[in-house]
Formats: sequence, structure tokens, C-alpha cells
Amino acid sequence: MIYTAEVQHMCPVAKGAYHGPAPIPEEGKWVQAKEIKDISGFTHGVGWCAPQQGACKLTLNIKDGVIEEALVETLGCSGMTHSAAMASEILIGKTILEALNTDLVCDAINTAMRELFLQIVYGRSQSAFSEGGLAVGASLEDLGKGLRSQVGTMFATKEKGPRYLEMAEGYVTRVALNKDDEIIGYEFINFGKMMDFIKQGTEPAEALEKAKGHYGQWDSAAKYIDPRKD
Repeated sequence: MIYTAEVQHMCPVAKGAYHGPAPIPEEGKWVQAKEIKDISGFTHGVGWCAPQQGACKLTLNIKDGVIEEALVETLGCSGMTHSAAMASEILIGKTILEALNTDLVCDAINTAMRELFLQIVYGRSQSAFSEGGLAVGASLEDLGKGLRSQVGTMFATKEKGPRYLEMAEGYVTRVALNKDDEIIGYEFINFGKMMDFIKQGTEPAEALEKAKGHYGQWDSAAKYIDPRKD
């Protein structure tokens, strides 16, 4: 250690009691985190790219400082999906400090990693008060049985009004309108279920019908429109 001349000529002054860092909640216990291996938790957050044309939702399950599970969901430019594929291989097995300084190619994924790092080291995790934390694989519960990201896609103009294109339940095929042309429901196809039916041997046309569903006041609509054509 090298000290400047000014410091070398200073007289020693005793430091008060050392209490360590403030404890943070981690998987059902309070922890004074001093090293990366002291960090555990399950959390997720969102990052965005520099031109703000795309976003990434990143979910991490961290045990003893190491990323044991990662779910990478992206929305935006096509290149983000390839970056997400790389990130799924790069992130697992690294410590959260290593992952913070890993080139994940996509700005949005890098930003998401930064935001999650801050959340987890400050104890802002979804498993903060869950004893033992969450099992590896817990992030798949967010995707549901079909293991598909839940995406909402809506389009609207002042002249023609709103169009529902994709809801949490799936791809919207028709929108139900009342006599005043207000949306009161919609028909959707759950692609996850449809693909499961097809994999089980169901004919595609039949699988599509079995995967359809309705939401809202579907049966009392005055008319139905295709949101992509009408």
C-alpha cells in the first residue's frame, strides 16, 4: 500500500465500532452480504436498449452468488432473439458479478442484468421472505403450461379506434363489438395448447379449434370483426 506524504505524517485516530453492512432479506433470513457468495434470491426485471426500440424481461434464480436459472424474454428487433439465445448459455453458472461484466450483445439484456444486479444485492427479490428460496425452474411458472411468454399487442388509431392483436391468453382472431361498436370481448387461440394437441397427434385444424377460447361478453355481441383485416 502506498500512502502520500500528507497521510504518512498524520497521527493515528482510532475508528469506532464496525457494525458491518445493513442486513438484507434473503430467502427467509437476514444476511450481512460482504461477498458475492453471500447473495441468494429469485428476481426479475426489465431492461431496454439504447434507442429504446426493444426490451428484455430477465428472470434469475441465484444461489450462493451463482446464477442457477435464467429466463430471457425479449420484445423488439429480430436480433434480440438471437442475443437472448446467447444469453441463456452465457449467464448460467456465472456469479452475478461475472454476469454483470459479460458482453450479452444486446443492450436491453445488458441493462436488464444491471437492474437485476442492483435489485438482488439490495435484497429486493421475490423470494426475500421465502424460507429456502424458490426451486430452480420456478421461472417457468410465469410462462404457464404452454411455456410461452405472455405478450400483449394492441394497435389503435384516432380515426378507427383500437385493435386487440395478442392478449395474455393468446393470438386474438376476432373481436366482439356491441351495438355502439365498443369492444366487449374477444376470441383467441392459445398457441401453446394448440401445439401440444398437434404433438399428441391431433389434426392441425381440429387442434386449432380445441385451442380456441372466448373472453368477455362474447355471446351478446352485435357483431364480430377480424382485428387484422376489418
